[in-house]
Amino acid sequence: MTYEEWFLKQGELHANVMKKLTNKSKDEIIEYFKFENMVKNEPDFCPLYKDNKKCHDMEDLNCYLCACPNFRFKDEGFEKTADGKTLYSVCNINSRDGSQYIGEDYIHQNCSLCIVPHRVKYIKKNFNTNWFEVMKDVRS
Repeated sequence: MTYEEWFLKQGELHANVMKKLTNKSKDEIIEYFKFENMVKNEPDFCPLYKDNKKCHDMEDLNCYLCACPNFRFKDEGFEKTADGKTLYSVCNINSRDGSQYIGEDYIHQNCSLCIVPHRVKYIKKNFNTNWFEVMKDVRS
């Protein structure tokens, strides 16, 4: 699956959940997206839910921003490195908790240790009921 395909699919999944929450306040919506609630009520939102597994090892994981607005991707790649690897994704804020997956001919951003978008304070600051609006800058 390409980043673009994932991006469109995740936006659709988010929109489907939001359709159920049209009469809820911002705080109620954010509360609904708590990991424990999503595993129970939205098992198809994330493939990890079927194993009750979190993508990030943290208490109070919130899945409203399943992807990070600071993530940047380009399916055709941003650039080729001197050793011939293609850079496909990066962190726009260079999070100190981010790293890279480096393979034989590719480099991808590794966000597994970064919890920035999963904190309620960050979600409230960047909240929009339209996930695509929040994520509008991830496509480069």
